Amino acid sequence: MLDQFLQDKTNQRNDQYGGSIENRLRLLGEVIESVSEVFSSDRIGVRLSPYGSFNDIGDSDPVELFNAAIKKLNTYHLAYLHMIEPRSSTAGGNDQLDTKAPITSEIFRSAYQGKFISAGGYDQAMGEAVLEAGLADAVAYGRLYIANPDLAERFKQGAKLNAYNRSTFYGGGEAGYTDYPAL
Repeated sequence: MLDQFLQDKTNQRNDQYGGSIENRLRLLGEVIESVSEVFSSDRIGVRLSPYGSFNDIGDSDPVELFNAAIKKLNTYHLAYLHMIEPRSSTAGGNDQLDTKAPITSEIFRSAYQGKFISAGGYDQAMGEAVLEAGLADAVAYGRLYIANPDLAERFKQGAKLNAYNRSTFYGGGEAGYTDYPAL
C-alpha cells in the first residue's frame, strides 16, 4: 500500500497525500511515526519496490522518488530498508527475470545509511556477488527459501535445490510451505 501512495502512476490524489513527491511521502512518514509509538524505530523495517509493476504500479521518475524516500527514511534510523530488484517485480506473476532491468542495489544502496536488504530473483552466485560488492548487507531469497528450508546449508554444501511449486503460493494450507524435503 505504501508503494501505491509513493508512485505517481497509482497515486492520483490531489490532496495532501498526492501530487508532489513530498506529499506522496507523507503517508510513509506517518506510518513510521505511528509504529514508532509502539516499537523503537530501530526495530522497524521498510520494504519498497522501485520499478515494481504489480497491479500496474509505477512512477515517472523512480530514481528521484526513491532517493527522496531514502533521504526521509534515513532520518528514522530504521532496522533496515528492504528493496526489491525489478528483474523479478511481477510479484509472483511468473518466473521470468528481466535481465535488462535497472539494478536497484546499484542505484540506491549508497543513499541509504543503514542496513540494506536486497531481494528479487537471486541465486547463490548473484547474492554472493552483491554482498561482496557491498551493494547490500543481506540478500533475501523468498521462493528459494520456501522450497528449501535449509537453503543456507544447501548453499554451503553446493547441494541441489528443491524446485518450488508456484501453484501453492499464496494458498491457505501447509502444502508448498512446510512439506519440502530437507537434505
